Amino acid sequence: MNLENVLYEVDGGVAFVTVNRPDKMNALNHQTLTELGQAFDAAKADGAVRAVVVTGSGEKAFVAGADIGELLQVAGNAQGAADLAGFGQSIFRKLEDLGKPSVAMVNGFALGGGCELALACTLRTASTSARMGLPEVSLGIIPGYGGSQRLARIASPGVAREWILTGDMFGAEDAHRVGVINRIFAPEELREGTLKMVGSMLAKGPVALRFGMEAVLRGWDMTQPEGEAMETEYFGKASETEDMKEGMSAFLEKRRPEFKGC
Repeated sequence: MNLENVLYEVDGGVAFVTVNRPDKMNALNHQTLTELGQAFDAAKADGAVRAVVVTGSGEKAFVAGADIGELLQVAGNAQGAADLAGFGQSIFRKLEDLGKPSVAMVNGFALGGGCELALACTLRTASTSARMGLPEVSLGIIPGYGGSQRLARIASPGVAREWILTGDMFGAEDAHRVGVINRIFAPEELREGTLKMVGSMLAKGPVALRFGMEAVLRGWDMTQPEGEAMETEYFGKASETEDMKEGMSAFLEKRRPEFKGC
């Protein structure tokens, strides 16, 4: 990968993907989105990577939004704007479909496209100083990278309407209260706390993690009976794995399981 606006490193089974445009508050332009897509593809293809942490460089911003200059270029061009939104959605879908847990480590402002990037992750942690929101209506537009859909599903339609229609910013406590943020940490404890949560997931069976994520994600658009039928399918598949035998044996033998991901 030839990355300029994104940092990518793997340590201990975790791929760290960092948007690295601190002078631009880590705003998402086309190049940065492209590089994020490359990083997500690399994480998915690398068998040594079992989880992904997404964050932003510096202390001020996770990602402060999309690049306004690029958005202005498609003003008055419905097809151009739709293509831009579709491209961003395709990149975030890569993240959502990794098959490995991802955590947005929100270290500052996560607005507009930045908020949408966080919503595309499996889970979200935040600094007490983080601020989130979807302020697009202030620019005369609406969220375009999947935010209206994911926020309604992760929190509720009522929360999505409030965030989108007011364009207000919300602190970490407010975001946690409505289920957008999973855990909050003091700024100096954010990385350690996030990695502790990631470590908890890494200690579990990789196949079970993937099936659990897929069951929740696919179930969003299903009725309760349909979702339960899908759940039984995944439960059956998980029961065929060596990891299931190892997990059960370890429990009965009162030892730590050694999962192989098969």
